[in-house]
Amino acid sequence: MTDHVRPIFRFAPSPNGLLHLGHARSALLNAAMARAQGGRLLLRIEDIDPSRCRPEFEAAILEDLAWLGLDWEQPVRRQSEHLDDHARALERLAAMGLVYESFETRAEIRRAVEARPGWPRDPDGAPLFPFARDAMSAAERDRRRAAGEPFALRLDMERAVARAGPLTWHETGQAAPVAAAPLAWGDVVIARKEVPTSYHLAVVVDDALQGVTHVVRGEDLKAATSVHRLLQRLLELPEPLYTHHGLLLDAEGRKLSKSIGSRSLRALREAGLSPGDVRRMAGVPPD
Repeated sequence: MTDHVRPIFRFAPSPNGLLHLGHARSALLNAAMARAQGGRLLLRIEDIDPSRCRPEFEAAILEDLAWLGLDWEQPVRRQSEHLDDHARALERLAAMGLVYESFETRAEIRRAVEARPGWPRDPDGAPLFPFARDAMSAAERDRRRAAGEPFALRLDMERAVARAGPLTWHETGQAAPVAAAPLAWGDVVIARKEVPTSYHLAVVVDDALQGVTHVVRGEDLKAATSVHRLLQRLLELPEPLYTHHGLLLDAEGRKLSKSIGSRSLRALREAGLSPGDVRRMAGVPPD
């Protein structure tokens, strides 16, 4: 990144529930860093999962962020409106021979893992995909495809890493580059039959198309940066500067999450808390 480029930050929530204090921390940090560096702040709605994302949650996101006193550039980018961009990136990866169809069901994957005690897991704790790329015969794949069965499109990680070569990323506050380790994730899903993208693919494509120079997000996504750097190298996309901030934990030591019902910003507002109260709870000092 050259000196004359104005920094671009982004906050990119998914509208699959109400924002909680952890989201507020990330949004406020992005806004504060953008102001401190004379940069721009973008808002992106990551709504590629039609089964979970809802318009009412998107409306709540906009309401909560405005209540916190944040503003962002228009228009807001919605991933669901740009699936063609992700599909083109997927086609490039497929043309390199790095993508394959995986028809194995969740039950088949679970049984295979259970039959192999000590099977390795990815940094998020999920078992690695336990089948080889060619484990299913071509005839069986053709049968399942003809039957209209669902499938995942997976990245052949060993081939991808061999093509990309050694990878690192630059982390704020660290003098030396961080070594990426994408092999730890196994053959990740980068798209599905019904949606031509995944979080990993969409986030790197959208960051590049929006000119994002600084990615500020929770440290729970730090390990995933290895996959993102791999995709950036393969697709010849620019590398942003990364900042992975600490997470807020609940009384039981768990990271705040929609899935465990962490108290939402709406609930805090309805309880009478002010934006300043939320900022203090999020550990983000006032401007």
